[in-house]
Amino acid sequence: MDRRALIVGIDQYDSFPPLSGCVADADAMLPVLARHEDGSKNYDCRIFTSVGVDRITRPFLRARWKELFGSFTGDAVFYFAGHGGPSGSGGFLVTQDGEDDDLGLPMNEIVQLANDSPTRSVLIILDCCFSGAAGNSASLQTPGLYQATLREGVTILAASRPTELAGEIDGHGVFTDLVLGALRGGAADVRGHVSAAGIYGYVESAFGSWAQRPLYKSHAARLDPVRLCLPKATDMLLRQLPHFFSSADADYRLDMSYEETNGAAIAANVETFKKFKTLQLAGLLMPRSGSDLYWTAERSGSVVLTALGQFYWRLVDEGLI
Repeated sequence: MDRRALIVGIDQYDSFPPLSGCVADADAMLPVLARHEDGSKNYDCRIFTSVGVDRITRPFLRARWKELFGSFTGDAVFYFAGHGGPSGSGGFLVTQDGEDDDLGLPMNEIVQLANDSPTRSVLIILDCCFSGAAGNSASLQTPGLYQATLREGVTILAASRPTELAGEIDGHGVFTDLVLGALRGGAADVRGHVSAAGIYGYVESAFGSWAQRPLYKSHAARLDPVRLCLPKATDMLLRQLPHFFSSADADYRLDMSYEETNGAAIAANVETFKKFKTLQLAGLLMPRSGSDLYWTAERSGSVVLTALGQFYWRLVDEGLI
């Protein structure tokens, strides 16, 4: 499936105070979206920043949005870091030529383009003030109650509520810095998959009750990975779970032959023990008693799958991995 990403970062404005971290954030986002952790290709990225050749004006950004979607049927990402502005009908992404009475492009314009496009999935990541307004339908709003209109396959990650500012610290947006951490593996599951929901779970847990509050809006029937990181346990190893455990809640008994430093060690059993150690580190397996696999083997104890391990056992058993 084809994947493409449009990345925009604006520090310098004609009529508004400059920012200090948006270009750096866009530059940092590029390699993370362009490649999976193993170096394989992820999104085909285009990046535009306020230090580039092209000025990011209203017509320029609108044209790039139309190019992003068009007749594209794959997976698309739009990332924006810059000023955001409020309005009664939804927020604005402030372009370099924005003015007080004409800030830039409505956030809902790109949401509408996403809703109308044939693109299979769309992830919109906005690190700007008032970004939580994206997707909110002006005709469905009442004070304090916001309703987003998204077609299936569209997800929005916003740095703040519709009425909140989004902060910068140490030359980066606070929100983007956390998103990058999530994409680099902080939000990866056992298989190394980083989903939009996983990114949000990672990001929002880092904000206290007094801080800006990131928002997650999604109409999704599936959670495809935004990025692949190195897995804690490979699919090949996960597919061996039913081989080792006859049922999800079965025991597997060890003995001294599984521990390679023991004189009774058997090579095949030692290899199994190493796999069990990997599964333990991934949170999928644990000794029936105690916590050390070495002593479990020395004392002929048993290992069992954790609740998460049982979940993956069932996925394998049902042919889903």
